[in-house]
Amino acid sequence: MSLKKNVIAAAILSVLTATSLVAGAQTIRIANQGDALSLDPHSLNESLQLSVTANAYEPLVGRNKDLSLAPLLATSWKQTSPSVWRFELRKGVTFHDGTPFTADDVVFSFARAKGDGSDMKATLSDIKEVRKVGDHAVEIETNGPFPILPDVITLTMIMSKKWCEENGAAKPVDKRKGVENTASFKANGTGPFRVRERQPDVRTVFTRNPSYWGKIEGNAQEIVFTPIANPATRVAALISGEVDVMEPVPVQDIARINSSPNARVITGPELRTIFLGMDQKRDELLYSNVKGKNPFKDKRVRQAFYQAIDIAGIQRTVMRGASRPTALMVGPGINGWSAEQDKRLPYDIDAAKKLLADAGYPNGFEVSMNCPNDRYVNDAQICQGVAAGLARIGVKINLVAETKGSYFPKVLRRDTSFYMLGWTPTTYDAHNALSSLMACPDDKGTGQFNLGSYCNPKLDELTRKIQSETDKAKRDEMIEEAFKIHSDDIGHLPLHQQSLAWGVSKKVELTQLADNFMFFKWMSIKPQQP
Repeated sequence: MSLKKNVIAAAILSVLTATSLVAGAQTIRIANQGDALSLDPHSLNESLQLSVTANAYEPLVGRNKDLSLAPLLATSWKQTSPSVWRFELRKGVTFHDGTPFTADDVVFSFARAKGDGSDMKATLSDIKEVRKVGDHAVEIETNGPFPILPDVITLTMIMSKKWCEENGAAKPVDKRKGVENTASFKANGTGPFRVRERQPDVRTVFTRNPSYWGKIEGNAQEIVFTPIANPATRVAALISGEVDVMEPVPVQDIARINSSPNARVITGPELRTIFLGMDQKRDELLYSNVKGKNPFKDKRVRQAFYQAIDIAGIQRTVMRGASRPTALMVGPGINGWSAEQDKRLPYDIDAAKKLLADAGYPNGFEVSMNCPNDRYVNDAQICQGVAAGLARIGVKINLVAETKGSYFPKVLRRDTSFYMLGWTPTTYDAHNALSSLMACPDDKGTGQFNLGSYCNPKLDELTRKIQSETDKAKRDEMIEEAFKIHSDDIGHLPLHQQSLAWGVSKKVELTQLADNFMFFKWMSIKPQQP
C-alpha cells in the first residue's frame, strides 16, 4: 500500500474510532465501498443510492422481506379499468419537517420523477397521467393496459411538494450535468429514518424517526454510513469492531472474516446482472483508432468480443467462484428467465479471430473501455480480465477505470464506446430489463439505460405487447422470443450475476435482500455488556 493510501486509511479509521467512542449501544456503523452520489431519490437509478435514500423516503408500494408487494404510503390499490389504477393513500402521515402527506405530493413526485434531469423516468414512460381524486386518493392512468404497474412504481419515492418548491428542488438533480440543489444534501421524506448529517464521501448519519407512521422492527436508533473504498481497510474495520456492517466483502476475505471471533459473512444470490455494452449508433466511435466507421455495428465484431471473453476463467480467478456466468440480461429469480435460453456461446479464440477477420479487422483494433472501480464486486479486475481476452484476438483495450462519481455521469451521457453496467430489474420481471436496457431509446425514458443504443424494432414491438399482456403463458412466450432476438443480435455482452457478501458483526441482526437493498428498519444490535 502506498504512503498516500496508508494516510487515507489511517484517517478513515480515526474517524471510525472517534465515532465508536460516542456511539451508543443502538448505533450501527455501516461501511460501503462507495457513497450515494446524492440524497435526491430521483437523480440516479443506481441501487446503492436508492438503497440509502429508501430509508428516508418511501414509495406508494414497497417490498416485504420476501420481496412481495407491501403497502407503504398507499394502503390499497386496484384497477378500475384496464388502464387506470386507484391508490388509497395513508392518512396521518407527515414528512420529516412536519408537513402532512397528501395526494398533492404524489402528483408532484410522479411529475418530478418523469421530468427533465430525472434518472427514474424509464420506469414511468408509459404513465399517461397521475391525478388527485381526493386528499388521500390518486388515480394513475397508463397509455394502455399495465398489469404490473404496482411493481413498476416501488422505487418512485414521494417527496414533499411544499419542501421541494421552497428549497429550489422542484426539479431533480441531473448527475449527467453535475447539477446540484438542496435535495442533493438534505432529505425530507416520510421514511423511518431522518438524515441528521451529510458529508459526501465522508459519512452520512441517520437517526430514527420518532414520528414514523409505521412499526420499526429493529432497535437501531442511529445509523452511521461511511464510504471506505479500500477493501482491506473495510475488512480490517469490521474485524476490529470499528464498523458493524460492511459490503461488499472481497471474495478472498470471506473465510478470514468467518474465522474471526466477532464477525460473519452473510452470502446469497443477487438479482443483478453484470454486462458489457457497445456504442452501436454512431457512425464512428468516439474512442477508437478505427476511423470512418463503427466496428460495433457489425454483429461479427460483437460476437468476436463475446467469444473472446473467458467467463469461466473470470469466475474462477477473479470472482473465486462467487458468480454465475450468464447468457441472458436477467438471471434466476426474475420472471421470464429460463434455463433453456441461458446458454452462452463457447469461449473460442480461433472462432473470434476468424469473425474479426471476416468483418475486416484481421489485426484487430483499439478501443477504450469504461469501467467503475468501486461499484460492483471486483469490477475493475473483471474489466482487466476482459481486456486480456480481447488482446488475444488483436483488440487493444485502453481501460479507463474510475470511481463511480465520475464514471456514471460520463456513461449516462453516452460519452463512451464500450462500457460495463450492472442491472437489477426493480419489478423482478423481464419487462424492466427489456424496456430499460434493450429497447430503442426515445425521449420518454424507454431505453434510458441502453447506453450503446442497440435497436431492433421487432424487440420493441414485443416489449410493448409484454407490458400489457395479462395471460402469463402468452407473456412468457413473448419474453422468450424477445430474448432470442437480443441474443441472436449479440445486442450486449452478458457476463454474470455476482453473489452478495455482507460482512456483519455478530452483535447485529439484519435482513439481506436479493436486490442488495439494506433497510435500517430491519436492523438490530445487541446491547453492550457492562
